[in-house]
Amino acid sequence: MPAFGLAFFIIISLLSACAKPRGMQLEGVYGTALWHVTLTDEFPAGLDQVVLRAGITQALSKTTQQIAGWDKSSEISQFNAHQSTQWFAVSPDVARLSELALRLSAESAGIYDITVRPLITLWGFDSAQETAGYVPVAEEIAAARARVGYQKLQVQLEPPALRKTQVDLHVELASLADGFAADVVGEYLESLGLTNYMVEIAGEIRTRGVSPRGDAWRVAIEKPLDGQRAVQQGVRLRNAGLATSGDYRNFFIKDGKRYSHTLDPATGYPVTHQLASVSVVAQQGALADAYATLLMAMGEVKGKAFADQHALAAYFVWRTDAGFEVYATPAFTQLLMD
Repeated sequence: MPAFGLAFFIIISLLSACAKPRGMQLEGVYGTALWHVTLTDEFPAGLDQVVLRAGITQALSKTTQQIAGWDKSSEISQFNAHQSTQWFAVSPDVARLSELALRLSAESAGIYDITVRPLITLWGFDSAQETAGYVPVAEEIAAARARVGYQKLQVQLEPPALRKTQVDLHVELASLADGFAADVVGEYLESLGLTNYMVEIAGEIRTRGVSPRGDAWRVAIEKPLDGQRAVQQGVRLRNAGLATSGDYRNFFIKDGKRYSHTLDPATGYPVTHQLASVSVVAQQGALADAYATLLMAMGEVKGKAFADQHALAAYFVWRTDAGFEVYATPAFTQLLMD
């Protein structure tokens, strides 16, 4: 269940408001997404744009080899193809991310589930295919649901390994992949002594230190409009990641009914609530990414209660007959721009 939002041109417009940025900006391609890096610091001796870009590309290539479900040679793809219930060795990062996902699955009583890929494919929301607008019959949904269930996945950190109790289980880490990739790039920059930066990958953000303005990084939450780009709300970030999940980029309408790509594992059907987007701020991009997906699946009522209960910094936008309504948790309110 991929996250959407935070158009980069909007981010840059806020970053440069009232002052000309003195930082440097780099960009490139990660899978089917774009990445952008904005630096405040001067380059250390011996480092230039060519070296930095190559290092970022190498760091992102490593994440592809670990968690990219679309890459058949990746660790997670090899695990999915592993027709056994024996332990399967993975890298520490894959084990750690899987453990995080299972923790959030337990916290959400299974609303967040990284084994939901059979349902996503059945409904035509697979990233490798265009939405066909197909509504499955009950028997097809039941068959797909039989292959879903986070309880069927086990993780150990030492030595790092995954184990499935059902051989046709399919694990998909896309719900936190872009946030994790932003973290990986950020950690690479910090290894070079660059401590003031913003990384953006497919709308997911990681910031550290100060912006080229000398203060907090200013980014924008996108208004959840179909086929349009506009600012919903500006926020100030420092030493934090931000992720947005929404239903306004990946959906289809059939017989007058809107079908979201966000699926409920308990029913096998797209969610029916009115939540259009939710944004989460956390210290790490991967955690913000996963929580944004979790809250989007819960909807505006259960999601708000969950976010408040767990003291999350979250911002909700949902549809009403009169337009949009919003809610910011107390932790998120502190970050809002006027």
